[in-house]
Amino acid sequence: MKIVITSKGNTPDSIMDSRFGRAQWFCLYNTETGKTSFHQNPNIEAMGGAGTKTAELMVELEAERIISGHFGPKAKSLLEKFNIQLIEVDIEEPIQGVIDKLDQTIPFQA
Repeated sequence: MKIVITSKGNTPDSIMDSRFGRAQWFCLYNTETGKTSFHQNPNIEAMGGAGTKTAELMVELEAERIISGHFGPKAKSLLEKFNIQLIEVDIEEPIQGVIDKLDQTIPFQA
C-alpha cells in the first residue's frame, strides 16, 4: 500500500505537517517494499485551490491512504472520489515515528 504522510521536511526525522494542501513535503511510504521517497509540494504558494491541486498530485503518486492533520472540504471530496483513505491526526511526531506505528499494525490472520 502507498501511504502519504504530510511533512515539514524531506527526511524521516522531519515533523509531520498538520496541513494537507499547503504541506511543505510529502513522504510516500510503500508498505510492501518499506521504501520512502519525499516529494516537494509545488502548491504551497498557490493563490487558491491548493487543496484540490494537491489532491490531484496524490492521485498521480498513486496514494491509497493519506495521513495529515487537516483536509479542506474540496480536497476531501476529490480524494474520496478516488477512494483514497484519509486519516486526520493531531500529533507533532517525526515521520519515522508515524511509519514505525504503521509497521506495528499487524493485519488480522484467520
